[in-house]
Amino acid sequence: MTVTARPAKKAIFEQFAADGVSLMFGNPGTVEQGFLDVLEETPGFGYVLALQESVAVGIADGYARATGGPALVQLHSGVGLGNGIGMLYQARRGHSPLVVIAGEAGVRYEALDGQMAVDLVAMARPVTKAAMRVTHPGSVLRVLRRAVKTAMTPPRGPVFVALPMDVLDEPTDEPAVPATIPSRAVVPVPAELERAAAALRGARRPVVLAGDGVSVSGAQEELAAVAEALGAPVWTVNSSELTIDTTHPLYRGDLGHMFGEHSAAALAGHDGALVVGTYLFPEVFPLLSSPFAEGAKVVHVDLDDYEIAKNHPVDVALVADPKPTLAALAALLGPARPLPARAPAEPYGTSMMDLFAAELAARAPAGLVVFDEALTASPALLRQLPPRRPGGFFQTRGGSLGVGIPGAIGVKLARPEAEVVAFTGDGGSMYTIQALWTAARHGVAARFVICDNHRYQLLDDNLEQYWRERDVAAHPHPEGFDLSHPATDFVRLAASLGVPGVKVSKPAQVEAAVQRMLAAPGPFLVHLITT
Repeated sequence: MTVTARPAKKAIFEQFAADGVSLMFGNPGTVEQGFLDVLEETPGFGYVLALQESVAVGIADGYARATGGPALVQLHSGVGLGNGIGMLYQARRGHSPLVVIAGEAGVRYEALDGQMAVDLVAMARPVTKAAMRVTHPGSVLRVLRRAVKTAMTPPRGPVFVALPMDVLDEPTDEPAVPATIPSRAVVPVPAELERAAAALRGARRPVVLAGDGVSVSGAQEELAAVAEALGAPVWTVNSSELTIDTTHPLYRGDLGHMFGEHSAAALAGHDGALVVGTYLFPEVFPLLSSPFAEGAKVVHVDLDDYEIAKNHPVDVALVADPKPTLAALAALLGPARPLPARAPAEPYGTSMMDLFAAELAARAPAGLVVFDEALTASPALLRQLPPRRPGGFFQTRGGSLGVGIPGAIGVKLARPEAEVVAFTGDGGSMYTIQALWTAARHGVAARFVICDNHRYQLLDDNLEQYWRERDVAAHPHPEGFDLSHPATDFVRLAASLGVPGVKVSKPAQVEAAVQRMLAAPGPFLVHLITT
């Protein structure tokens, strides 16, 4: 293929187009100005401007989750990469296929230790699947294709590429062709499948532990079929998207992400376990010993071979795609067992969160998408709006606050036809509140509900468990957990960023607020007092 040489800063947009990428999420900087200038002259290519790099990564993360990726993020050299580190960690833990680029002054200046000079690859490596740097114009497109391939190949994850300005200014005659994404839609050989089925058949009380690998594979129906064949309860593990219809009679809940004792309690008495699409175990304070019952047979199916038996031995380890593998296991295990009676619905709550979520459930159109960063208010939200269909629910992951608002913006950009409502907290929202400006600037009609309890309530709850475990007498919570003074006026703050809103502090205000939110032609914020 004969290609006319052109500056690499122009050629990169040909490569992005070849890979189906037409949006860049970012915050501009001086050492990126060369290719950002070219972007303005590139037909069909858009730039979603964020006012801080963590917001850009958060929006891209939501976009990648809603589309399947890849999503392109531009950060500003070392300082911008530093600002985005927290969100990149979250993207890595959640396996989001981001391609993250940042400029630097140039290879020619490397020995001078100038302003903003830093080893970008070393900075990015701990929070990405891979990190690399281009040093010659003849390899710019090759490296970008490698980044897309690496980000999109399961187990997916963010990939960082450093682009020195002087390299991009030089000509390249590389052709822009689509990146090759290897298929990993693999199924174990029959003997291994039978070994897994035999281990599960032999259990008197099997249990299923499933995570986001099920969602990535689109294996929700196959997971339910295997659980029904086993008559096994299903717990989700570090699950931030739909793994199984949460109204299914076998669904038991999420194991949580804080304390290993919760996982051990859920697994008590189970002599067999099928683990699919997750790592074990995700708690901040996991048990050092195995929470599985002694002698329990464990089958683990995942495309991430690193996570299988990483912490605890398993009996059958299958590096395989969950969807076809679960389908094959279901066929081997035979017909579904009688389902237990569905647990009675929890009593209708009277909290402000219950009332608001119930009103939203009654009025929202079909296809509502919920982005849940409500944290301690999340149980009430999920009581009224239980996740039931793939693509209709996204939740925070990775332990980083502030993903709710930008994440919902990314989802809405990816799916403009859907009604997208984000729930976040007063504390979490302030990490990335400037994302509202991006929604207003780009006309992204997502809705944002800030659940305000005037505290970092999750820290209160976790501290109280810490006291119980150590037999510490209860006493006042630390002043650093309190957000009540000065009080934040989120409606005025949103208005200053171009987003209208309404405050809801009484039950009588809920119905009108939901109506107004859903009728708004653009982004809209509800300040919901939940105390």
